[in-house]
Amino acid sequence: MKKCNWRLKDLNKKKVLSYGILVLLLVYQFKVYGQDGVAGINEANQKVRSYFDAGTELMYAVGALLGLIGAVKVYQKWNAGDPDTGKVAAAWFGSCVFLVVVATVIKSFFGV
Repeated sequence: MKKCNWRLKDLNKKKVLSYGILVLLLVYQFKVYGQDGVAGINEANQKVRSYFDAGTELMYAVGALLGLIGAVKVYQKWNAGDPDTGKVAAAWFGSCVFLVVVATVIKSFFGV
């Protein structure tokens, strides 16, 4: 393994002073021209809230699509005479209900 070779002895007062001034200028620059971030947080909040209705509608659409696919799967199992048709029907129905309930609860929880 290679050792780290820091040459602290080579630093003289002039270099240390110039590095210190550079650090102070950078800190001053960030303090004066830096922003507190509240405006960015508020803008992100508004953007997320504007996409929320579209996301909720998308969850409803995915739930409906899963319901249709589940109905076809359950129908195929029922016609084939599989004994676990009830379990498969409950699983598909539960997943559809879960998506609809989650979309509704999130919408009411965040007050959007």
